[in-house]
This record gives sequence, structure tokens and C-alpha cells, in this order.
Amino acid sequence: MREILTQLNKEQLEAVTHLEGPLLVIAGAGSGKTKTITTRVAYLISLGIEPSSILTLTFTNKAAREMRERALGLLEESSLNSYPLLCTFHKFGLIFLRRYMGYLNRSNAFVIIDNDDKKRILRSFESKLPVPLISSEISKYKNSQISPKEAIESARLENFKEIAEIYEEYENYLVKNNLVDFDDLLLLTYKILDQNQEICDHISQLYSFIMVDEFQDTNELQSLLLKKLCSTHNNLCVVGDDDQSIYSWRGATVRNILEFPYEFAGAKVVKLEKNYRSTKKILEAANTLISHNRNRVSKKLQPTKEEGKAVEVVSLKNEQEEAQLVAKRIKALLEEGVNPSQIAVLFRINALSRSLEEAFKKAKIHYKVVGSTPFYERAEIKDAICYFRVLTNPSDEFSFKRIINKPRRGIGKATYEKLKAAASVKNLSILEMLWELDLEEIKEIVGKRSAKTLYSFVSDLKYLHNILKFNTGASFLKEFEEYIGLKKFYSLMPDGEDRVANLEELEGLFKEFIKTSPFGSLEEFLAEISLESEQDQIQESAISIMSVHASKGLEFDHLFVIGLEEGLFPLTGEESDIEEERRLGYVAITRAKKELTLTYARSRFYKGRRVRLERSRFLNEAGLMRGSVKIERRKGYKKGDLVRHKLFGIGRVIGVSGARKEVKLTINFGGKIYHILSSFVEKL
Repeated sequence: MREILTQLNKEQLEAVTHLEGPLLVIAGAGSGKTKTITTRVAYLISLGIEPSSILTLTFTNKAAREMRERALGLLEESSLNSYPLLCTFHKFGLIFLRRYMGYLNRSNAFVIIDNDDKKRILRSFESKLPVPLISSEISKYKNSQISPKEAIESARLENFKEIAEIYEEYENYLVKNNLVDFDDLLLLTYKILDQNQEICDHISQLYSFIMVDEFQDTNELQSLLLKKLCSTHNNLCVVGDDDQSIYSWRGATVRNILEFPYEFAGAKVVKLEKNYRSTKKILEAANTLISHNRNRVSKKLQPTKEEGKAVEVVSLKNEQEEAQLVAKRIKALLEEGVNPSQIAVLFRINALSRSLEEAFKKAKIHYKVVGSTPFYERAEIKDAICYFRVLTNPSDEFSFKRIINKPRRGIGKATYEKLKAAASVKNLSILEMLWELDLEEIKEIVGKRSAKTLYSFVSDLKYLHNILKFNTGASFLKEFEEYIGLKKFYSLMPDGEDRVANLEELEGLFKEFIKTSPFGSLEEFLAEISLESEQDQIQESAISIMSVHASKGLEFDHLFVIGLEEGLFPLTGEESDIEEERRLGYVAITRAKKELTLTYARSRFYKGRRVRLERSRFLNEAGLMRGSVKIERRKGYKKGDLVRHKLFGIGRVIGVSGARKEVKLTINFGGKIYHILSSFVEKL
């Protein structure tokens, strides 16, 4: 162990050998975080601390396995009489509930349901709201410890009231059938610990040393759970980097890591600032960019590698030119013998992958889309294409089946089977049959309840089909959205912004097709994209293309980051948080080891039309281009936001007034309405 400790730098050694009391390890990008955690586990065991009393919590099973192997690899495993527990938060919850579920008057023989099971249950309640939206809101309620009753009392807007009622129905269903979803693994564990001091003390004494990886990604519930786990001691070591906190959209709060020293009095803070990954030039850009954030722990990545090549910024005419440049440069790297696994392209929004994928296919560059789906295989794109196919070919049964209930129309499997049987008798496709029937005739097949919906749907398709005979351009797309509402449907989903951007990218592609082929038809457009949407099965090593979110934890010798334009990176608008956007920029830059190229297009299809875009402010802020720094406005509140007040508890914003730093919020706290300044509440 003495020899192992000599391989650590001063700060890593300080973190590893700290024993009692709270410890915050701020681990900058590429600073040896995993090495520090695993060495600390091994060090504690080498001092004679019972391995089973050491608990290390991670966010993925892969990270847990890797840490376990590395920690035990530093020790002689044969000499151990027990093992440390390294697992995810949810695995810990499962282990706990198997033993203590009885304290909630429920059987410990519960069944865990996954997200698909959860959505199937929610669909059975027959709401017209998108299931992913309902699922996401219920998850938010649970992670904020809001009961169905509290959710119903605080709901003012119609959609949220309906979701709250479905939440109550869903919870009753889970309890009745002894089912547990992923959120329950944490929520029910916390409830038991909170309601039973004896159990809380016992578990806390059982795990006398607790460590947490990626602490910046914890949410409010996980933070509360950790406080329970170390309630009889303060031997909590959390490791993370506030500058890499990029998951607020799934409940993570950077506040947990920033406020740790205040929540745990006397906490020791160790900063790992030596970077073992990137060249000096790359780190200079990363440090300069992130220094513009106000809410962060002060630190600066220090290079341990050579100066390296300067970060290159390339201005391009449009997205096609951008994709062609990236493809050409990657082709040259591959010809030089660079391993494809060491090359990657990152983007802020998934819609940007479309032009890249097409350029790579033409250049015969093998690629893989990491952590996402290839453009033409995304659900919303498939839906739109299936609508287009049905409008040009009413006998396309496969496509009609996909779109009959998208957006949701309450047309279930039983109704579809009745239609299929009736159409089979007439030797027609379902849509061809419906095309010829009036409302009364449809009622005879499916009954009164579904007939009106079906008749209205088919009438809309007929109308759009007729429009295509005279117009296949922008006006058709406008009418299509007005009558079908695909963008509106997807905009309500948790990842709605990304999905709508993908649909707008498809619209832009269609408009470009019409522009270059004025007499082209929708059929010809579909034929063209079908030739582009099939990627050959990759048998060999491939370069990676992915979103910045998907790249976290990865590193590449040669990195391209595209789409650095205002509105795209950073994303701007009511929902965006410029500090989190800047952290995304920091994460993107610090994935590069040797060479980094940043690109922006002066013109791009954006929100369904070609527009001129400004280059990203991040290029100026990173010191890579000259220009003025934009004045930032604070992230605002909007109607529907859930907030917490220290005295009044949880409420929902029903009104916002004022445009200064301090806005006045009108908040409904379970039926009681108060006007409160925004600084006195926190957003959930």
C-alpha cells in the first residue's frame, strides 16, 4: 500500500488518507477521480477497517464494477473476510427494501417494474396527455417527496391536475399489485429511514465509511438519503465536479455539491486540479470558458502534458459545408493511420447528426451514433415519414398502423383488430376502407365511442392528401402540423425540445429538396431519404458521433465539436440555463486529448427554415475569438414551475410579474395563494 500511495499526487494523497469527518473532493476533468476513489477504498481496508462497513455509491453498474475490480486489485483478495459494497443508489435501495419493506406494511416479495412497464400501466388509464410527460412528472413528484394528495392540492393548471390524479391512480395500482418502480427504490428507502430512527441508526452504524461518485449528479432525494445514511457519523466522502453538472433536466442539482461544506460543518475540501488528459492549449480554452460561470467552486485545471496544437475554430457557410469539412478531415486522419476509436464528433442537439451522417455515408466513413439513435430511426422522424407514406399511398398498412394513435386518439388494439377484420372482408387496406365510409358505417364496425375520432382523423388525412395534388412546399408542412399536430404532441414530452428540433430538421430537408427540385413530389422525397437512411452494418472499428451529454466520461485524441452558434450551443430561451450550457461547453472541450476543432455555420436550417445565425458566445468566452461578452439574465420562472418555500412547503407558480433581477411570483400552495419574491423560493 505504501508503494501504491507514492503513485498519487499531493492532493490525491490528501483525499485518500483523510479518515474521519466529511470530505468534499472536487475532481476536475481528467484529474484521476476513479484512481482516487478506488485507492481510498483499498487504503481504508489496509488499515484494518472491516470491508463490509465501506459503502461506495455510483450512478451506473459499469462504474461500480470497474471501481470494485480496481479497488480489490490493489489488495490481496484472499486475505479479505468480507467485501466492500460498491453499487448504484438504486441497487442499494433494492437491497434495503428486500429487508425492511414490511415497515411500510408491504411484502418484501415486490416486483420491480422498468420504464416500459411503467408506461404500459400509465397507458391503461387512457389519458390524452403524452405518456412520457405523465411518467416524467410523476418521477419529479417522487424525487421531490410529493405525495399524490399534495400533488392534487397544488395542481392549478388543467394538465397538471390530470397528471396529479393519474399519479394517485398509478400509486394505488402499484401498492395493490406490490410493484415498485425505480423512483420508489429511493423514495421508499428514505421513507423507512425517516420514519424509523432505530433502523436509521442501525444502517448508519453498519456503513461507517460512505463514498459517493459523481456527486454533482445527485438530486434532492439522493442528498436527503445520504444524510440519513451518515446520521450517526460524518464519514461521508463525496467526489465530483460542479463544472460538469449537466443533468438538471433529469433532477440533478449542482446545489448539492456547492453547498456541501455548509450542510456538513467542518468538511474538508480537496481540489484535484492536475489534468492528465489534455494538452495545455485545450485546457486554456476550457479554463477561460468556465471562469465566466458565477456559481462554481474556484479552480483551474493544470496541465501535465505538452503545449500541443492550438484549438482551431472554423467558420463555414452552412451545415453541408460543415459536414463535408469534418468528413474530409476525418478521412485524412484515418489515412494517416489514426485509430477510428480515437476520433469523435460532438453536438449540442441531436438534430445536427443528420447532415453528418449523410456526409459520412458519401465519404464511406464508418461511424456509430453513441447514446442516441441514428436520425432516420428516431421515433418522431419515423412517425412523420409514416404519415407522409400514408398520404401518398393509402394502402400502406404498416405505416397506418404506426400513426393511427400518434398523437394519442384513444384507438386501442381491439379497435384496430375490428378495422383490420372489416377491411380484410372488403379486400382493402384499413385506410382505403375508411376513405369510403361515412360516420354511421364506421360506427357499425367500431362502435360509437371510437367512430367519431376515426372519422375526424380520416377526414384530416383526406384533406392533406388533396392538398398534395396542388402544393408540396412549405404551405403543405404548415397545414400538416395544423391538422396532425406532431410537433405539438412531441413538444409536451420531457425531451420535447430535441424531438421538435429533429422534426424541424426533417422539414428543412424537405424544403431544401423542393428548392432544388421545384417539380419534385413527396413520393420522390421519400424515395430519396429511404436510400440515405440505411447504414451498412459496421463490422470494423468506427468513429463516434454523439451529443455532448453522451460524451461525459469519455476522451478522444481528435475531437470535433460542431454547431457552435447562438441558439444551438448554447441553447437559448426560457427553459435554458446559461451556466449549465457553459458547463456543457466545458465538458465538450475537456473530452479532447490532443487536437480540438470547433465549427460554426453562418447559415443553417433552424426551426424549419434557413436562417443566419451568430457564432456562439462561447468562442469569445473561451478566448478563441475576439468579441464582446453578452450580458446574462437570470434564469426566470414560468407558469407551472414547482417551487419550495421554507414555511409554506411545495407550491406551483400560477403567475409571474416583473422583469428585474427579483421577480414576483404568484404561487398556489395547496389552495392558498401567496405573492412571493423569487429569491425566497427554490425551483424543484
